[in-house]
Amino acid sequence: MSLLVNSTVTGEIVFSSYSRNTNSSISDMSFSSEMDSMSPVSSLKSICPADVRDTEVQGSIQFALTYIQKLGEFQIFVVLCRGLAVADPKKNRTDPYVKCSLLPDKTKLGKKKTSVKKKTLSPTYNEVLGFKIPMEVLKIQHLNITVSHKDTFGRSSFLGEVDLDLSVWDFSNTQINEFPLTAKVKASLSSSTMNSRGEMRVALRFLQQPPQKMGEVQIWVKDCKNLLPVRGSMINPFVKCTVLPDMSSKSRQKTRVVKRTVNPMFNHTMVYEGFRPDDLREICVEITVWDQDHLKNYYIGGLRLGLGTGRSYEVDVVWMDSTAHEVNLWNRMLKSNAEWVEEVLPLRLLAGAANNVSK
Repeated sequence: MSLLVNSTVTGEIVFSSYSRNTNSSISDMSFSSEMDSMSPVSSLKSICPADVRDTEVQGSIQFALTYIQKLGEFQIFVVLCRGLAVADPKKNRTDPYVKCSLLPDKTKLGKKKTSVKKKTLSPTYNEVLGFKIPMEVLKIQHLNITVSHKDTFGRSSFLGEVDLDLSVWDFSNTQINEFPLTAKVKASLSSSTMNSRGEMRVALRFLQQPPQKMGEVQIWVKDCKNLLPVRGSMINPFVKCTVLPDMSSKSRQKTRVVKRTVNPMFNHTMVYEGFRPDDLREICVEITVWDQDHLKNYYIGGLRLGLGTGRSYEVDVVWMDSTAHEVNLWNRMLKSNAEWVEEVLPLRLLAGAANNVSK
């Protein structure tokens, strides 16, 4: 099987801002108690540091959310907590603080804390915790707000939490809302949220050139949506492609890098020549998405388009592992009579991927 390759290109809403002065009054700010009418989404597993001990959860927290478009900043105005549990019964004291985390971002960029308030069950904070993050990235995150007690040794005890799915949050709501604190739930985020690495819109076709028996596979990478930010909120994605079992450098093609977005538009066609129709049952198109950084590239996820038989040219191979949706797209191409077939497919981790190296 000879292989020739070719690569071508186809074809302010401003919300209210709160002062960062921690002594500012909230008397002039509207208050909307939504303990009865609103409830947080199912609680996620807290990502606080390992708590030494947990206390019975009770009480509530008041906060407001806003997105400052001109600054590209998400702000949580932590107002106060009410009716917290006693964390240290021997000393009859609670020294609470609030931590806000963006999930699934587990970097330090996704965590902010208030100051610790001493000896109080109803602490007042009036503090703003800010995250520099594009709105398009923010809308695929969960906000986890955790209240904890910090003892004299610096150890934390869990007092309660609130979790919000920001994909359904109304960002026009800049009022102060009150939520009841909930207990920690052992279950983590659902697989559709935590394991989601984004999706790709891709089209395929096979062009045979009579009277020759050889033809070419064309892969049209159109765009990606909701890519997982693997190193913080800002990513610079690009796509690499190879046709297995050929792992040589001549089989590798890639798109341009699209800067600072989780929803890149590529509109890039990759062409691989020199295939017989029978080869289409033995090969696999591996497409991977990467985040370009100054020092290295970070793997986000990928696709494998083929028949998913586990074998190639009578040899067992780990890369012939296409999912049902990926196999369906490949079968549609085989029957398409040189017409484009298109699908939006979820990106996934690829075991033993030929492209899973930083180059």
